[in-house]
Amino acid sequence: MKAIGIFAVKLAGLAVVYVIFVATADHAFSLPAAMAVMWGAVAAVPVVAAGGRWMLDRRPEPRRAEMLTIPVHYLEGLLLGCALIVAFPVVQAHPWSRVWFPQRISQVLMELFGVMAALAVLNLSVRGLGLPFAAVLSRRLATGWLYARCRNPMGLMLLLFFLASALWLRSLDAIVWVAGWLAPAWVLFVKRFEERELEIRFGAPYREYKAKTPFLL
Repeated sequence: MKAIGIFAVKLAGLAVVYVIFVATADHAFSLPAAMAVMWGAVAAVPVVAAGGRWMLDRRPEPRRAEMLTIPVHYLEGLLLGCALIVAFPVVQAHPWSRVWFPQRISQVLMELFGVMAALAVLNLSVRGLGLPFAAVLSRRLATGWLYARCRNPMGLMLLLFFLASALWLRSLDAIVWVAGWLAPAWVLFVKRFEERELEIRFGAPYREYKAKTPFLL
Protein backbone atom coordinates (compact mmCIF):
# COMPACT_ATOMS: atom_id res chain seq x y z
CA MET A 1 0.00 0.00 0.00
CA LYS A 2 2.84 2.38 0.85
CA ALA A 3 4.48 1.75 -2.53
CA ILE A 4 1.19 2.55 -4.27
CA GLY A 5 0.95 5.81 -2.32
CA ILE A 6 4.48 6.83 -3.31
CA PHE A 7 3.74 6.00 -6.94
CA ALA A 8 0.58 8.12 -6.78
CA VAL A 9 2.56 11.04 -5.33
CA LYS A 10 5.11 10.76 -8.16
CA LEU A 11 2.35 10.73 -10.78
CA ALA A 12 0.70 13.73 -9.17
CA GLY A 13 4.03 15.54 -9.09
CA LEU A 14 4.64 14.83 -12.78
CA ALA A 15 1.15 16.07 -13.59
CA VAL A 16 1.72 19.30 -11.67
CA VAL A 17 5.07 19.86 -13.39
CA TYR A 18 3.52 19.20 -16.80
CA VAL A 19 0.69 21.68 -16.15
CA ILE A 20 3.17 24.35 -15.02
CA PHE A 21 5.36 23.73 -18.07
CA VAL A 22 2.38 24.12 -20.42
CA ALA A 23 1.20 27.26 -18.62
CA THR A 24 4.72 28.71 -18.80
CA ALA A 25 4.98 27.97 -22.51
CA ASP A 26 1.55 29.53 -23.20
CA HIS A 27 2.02 32.63 -21.06
CA ALA A 28 3.02 35.90 -22.72
CA PHE A 29 5.73 37.19 -20.41
CA SER A 30 6.91 40.78 -20.48
CA LEU A 31 10.64 41.07 -21.07
CA PRO A 32 11.45 41.90 -17.40
CA ALA A 33 9.32 38.97 -16.20
CA ALA A 34 10.89 36.60 -18.72
CA MET A 35 14.38 37.70 -17.69
CA ALA A 36 13.45 37.16 -14.05
CA VAL A 37 12.34 33.61 -14.81
CA MET A 38 15.29 32.62 -17.00
CA TRP A 39 17.86 33.98 -14.55
CA GLY A 40 16.03 33.75 -11.23
CA ALA A 41 14.73 30.19 -11.57
CA VAL A 42 18.23 28.94 -12.34
CA ALA A 43 19.66 30.92 -9.43
CA ALA A 44 17.23 29.13 -7.11
CA VAL A 45 18.58 25.67 -8.05
CA PRO A 46 21.72 25.84 -5.84
CA VAL A 47 19.49 27.02 -2.98
CA VAL A 48 17.31 23.94 -3.44
CA ALA A 49 20.46 21.81 -3.50
CA ALA A 50 21.75 23.38 -0.28
CA GLY A 51 18.42 22.83 1.48
CA GLY A 52 18.22 19.25 0.26
CA ARG A 53 21.79 18.56 1.37
CA TRP A 54 21.09 19.99 4.82
CA MET A 55 18.10 17.66 5.20
CA LEU A 56 20.11 14.68 3.94
CA ASP A 57 22.91 15.28 6.40
CA ARG A 58 20.55 15.61 9.35
CA ARG A 59 19.60 11.93 9.02
CA PRO A 60 21.69 10.19 6.35
CA GLU A 61 19.50 7.11 5.98
CA PRO A 62 18.88 5.34 2.63
CA ARG A 63 15.09 5.25 2.92
CA ARG A 64 14.90 8.90 3.96
CA ALA A 65 17.25 9.91 1.16
CA GLU A 66 15.05 8.08 -1.34
CA MET A 67 11.94 9.89 -0.15
CA LEU A 68 13.62 13.29 0.01
CA THR A 69 14.92 12.95 -3.54
CA ILE A 70 11.39 12.98 -4.97
CA PRO A 71 10.40 16.58 -4.03
CA VAL A 72 13.94 17.93 -4.45
CA HIS A 73 14.31 16.51 -7.96
CA TYR A 74 10.84 17.66 -8.96
CA LEU A 75 11.55 21.18 -7.75
CA GLU A 76 14.93 21.27 -9.51
CA GLY A 77 13.40 20.00 -12.75
CA LEU A 78 10.57 22.50 -12.49
CA LEU A 79 12.94 25.44 -12.04
CA LEU A 80 15.32 24.46 -14.83
CA GLY A 81 12.47 23.47 -17.15
CA CYS A 82 10.63 26.77 -16.76
CA ALA A 83 13.88 28.68 -17.26
CA LEU A 84 14.60 26.80 -20.48
CA ILE A 85 11.05 27.23 -21.77
CA VAL A 86 11.32 30.99 -21.32
CA ALA A 87 14.99 31.53 -22.20
CA PHE A 88 15.16 30.44 -25.83
CA PRO A 89 12.12 32.43 -27.01
CA VAL A 90 13.55 35.47 -25.19
CA VAL A 91 16.93 35.32 -26.92
CA GLN A 92 15.15 34.85 -30.25
CA ALA A 93 12.76 37.76 -29.75
CA HIS A 94 15.34 40.09 -28.19
CA PRO A 95 18.71 39.33 -29.79
CA TRP A 96 21.39 41.38 -28.07
CA SER A 97 24.41 39.81 -29.72
CA ARG A 98 25.00 37.30 -32.50
CA VAL A 99 27.71 34.78 -33.29
CA TRP A 100 28.12 33.24 -36.71
CA PHE A 101 28.05 29.46 -36.88
CA PRO A 102 26.91 27.11 -39.70
CA GLN A 103 23.35 26.11 -38.84
CA ARG A 104 23.69 22.78 -40.62
CA ILE A 105 26.53 21.79 -38.30
CA SER A 106 24.68 22.95 -35.19
CA GLN A 107 21.60 21.00 -36.31
CA VAL A 108 23.67 17.84 -36.69
CA LEU A 109 25.14 18.44 -33.23
CA MET A 110 21.65 18.89 -31.76
CA GLU A 111 20.54 15.59 -33.28
CA LEU A 112 23.68 13.80 -32.11
CA PHE A 113 23.50 15.05 -28.53
CA GLY A 114 19.74 14.42 -28.42
CA VAL A 115 20.27 10.80 -29.42
CA MET A 116 23.10 10.43 -26.92
CA ALA A 117 20.90 11.83 -24.14
CA ALA A 118 18.20 9.29 -25.04
CA LEU A 119 20.81 6.53 -24.95
CA ALA A 120 21.88 7.70 -21.49
CA VAL A 121 18.26 7.41 -20.32
CA LEU A 122 18.14 3.88 -21.78
CA ASN A 123 21.47 3.11 -20.11
CA LEU A 124 20.11 4.21 -16.73
CA SER A 125 16.89 2.24 -17.16
CA VAL A 126 18.68 -1.00 -18.13
CA ARG A 127 21.74 -0.89 -15.88
CA GLY A 128 20.31 1.11 -12.97
CA LEU A 129 16.66 0.04 -13.19
CA GLY A 130 15.58 3.67 -12.93
CA LEU A 131 14.49 6.74 -14.84
CA PRO A 132 15.51 10.41 -14.61
CA PHE A 133 13.66 13.19 -12.81
CA ALA A 134 12.92 10.93 -9.78
CA ALA A 135 10.11 9.25 -11.74
CA VAL A 136 11.72 5.90 -10.89
CA LEU A 137 14.79 6.07 -8.64
CA SER A 138 17.58 3.73 -9.68
CA ARG A 139 17.57 0.53 -7.66
CA ARG A 140 21.15 -0.36 -8.47
CA LEU A 141 24.26 1.59 -9.39
CA ALA A 142 24.64 2.20 -13.13
CA THR A 143 28.36 1.94 -13.92
CA GLY A 144 28.45 0.41 -17.40
CA TRP A 145 28.23 1.67 -20.99
CA LEU A 146 28.03 5.48 -21.02
CA TYR A 147 28.23 5.60 -17.23
CA ALA A 148 31.65 3.96 -17.42
CA ARG A 149 32.92 7.05 -19.29
CA CYS A 150 31.50 9.69 -16.95
CA ARG A 151 29.20 9.83 -13.94
CA ASN A 152 26.65 12.13 -15.56
CA PRO A 153 26.30 11.29 -19.27
CA MET A 154 22.66 12.35 -19.40
CA GLY A 155 23.31 15.79 -17.96
CA LEU A 156 26.40 16.26 -20.11
CA MET A 157 24.54 15.41 -23.31
CA LEU A 158 21.63 17.68 -22.44
CA LEU A 159 23.97 20.60 -21.73
CA LEU A 160 25.72 20.00 -25.05
CA PHE A 161 22.31 19.82 -26.74
CA PHE A 162 21.34 23.21 -25.31
CA LEU A 163 24.69 24.68 -26.35
CA ALA A 164 24.17 23.33 -29.87
CA SER A 165 20.69 24.87 -29.83
CA ALA A 166 22.21 28.22 -28.88
CA LEU A 167 24.66 27.87 -31.76
CA TRP A 168 21.79 27.02 -34.10
CA LEU A 169 20.14 30.29 -33.02
CA ARG A 170 23.49 32.03 -33.50
CA SER A 171 22.83 33.70 -30.17
CA LEU A 172 25.80 34.70 -28.05
CA ASP A 173 23.31 35.54 -25.29
CA ALA A 174 22.05 31.95 -25.22
CA ILE A 175 25.58 30.52 -25.28
CA VAL A 176 26.61 32.65 -22.30
CA TRP A 177 23.40 31.80 -20.43
CA VAL A 178 23.78 28.04 -20.96
CA ALA A 179 27.53 27.83 -20.35
CA GLY A 180 27.85 30.51 -17.69
CA TRP A 181 24.59 30.20 -15.76
CA LEU A 182 22.59 27.04 -16.47
CA ALA A 183 25.54 24.62 -16.49
CA PRO A 184 27.14 25.86 -13.22
CA ALA A 185 23.78 25.75 -11.41
CA TRP A 186 23.19 22.17 -12.54
CA VAL A 187 26.74 21.14 -11.57
CA LEU A 188 26.27 22.65 -8.10
CA PHE A 189 23.00 20.75 -7.71
CA VAL A 190 24.59 17.43 -8.63
CA LYS A 191 27.68 18.03 -6.50
CA ARG A 192 25.82 19.24 -3.42
CA PHE A 193 22.70 17.07 -3.42
CA GLU A 194 22.63 14.28 -5.95
CA GLU A 195 26.06 12.81 -5.26
CA ARG A 196 25.43 12.87 -1.51
CA GLU A 197 22.06 11.18 -2.00
CA LEU A 198 23.66 8.43 -4.11
CA GLU A 199 26.41 7.98 -1.54
CA ILE A 200 23.82 7.51 1.20
CA ARG A 201 21.77 5.03 -0.82
CA PHE A 202 24.60 2.98 -2.38
CA GLY A 203 27.45 3.47 0.10
CA ALA A 204 30.96 2.18 -0.62
CA PRO A 205 30.27 0.99 -4.20
CA TYR A 206 29.27 4.53 -5.19
CA ARG A 207 32.33 6.05 -3.48
CA GLU A 208 34.56 3.65 -5.40
CA TYR A 209 32.78 4.43 -8.67
CA LYS A 210 33.05 8.16 -7.98
CA ALA A 211 36.78 7.90 -7.27
CA LYS A 212 37.60 6.23 -10.59
CA THR A 213 35.06 7.81 -12.98
CA PRO A 214 35.16 11.45 -14.18
CA PHE A 215 32.30 13.76 -13.27
CA LEU A 216 31.74 14.82 -16.89
CA LEU A 217 34.88 14.39 -19.01
